[in-house]
Amino acid sequence: MNKKGQALVEYILIIALISVIAIALVNYFGGFLKDAITKSSCAMLGQTYVEGENPGEGVCK
Repeated sequence: MNKKGQALVEYILIIALISVIAIALVNYFGGFLKDAITKSSCAMLGQTYVEGENPGEGVCK
């Protein structure tokens, strides 16, 4: 039997599962990550961060 092909398929399935989980986490926490980056940008520019109604909608003013 060819076990190399089987191992390759297993690795591909593991990588696919990790990719799906990573994409789901970015979609779920994406707005919070965007707000964190915006807050840092506001601080560097000397502006005030204004929080939006939903995660990811904050702006510098």
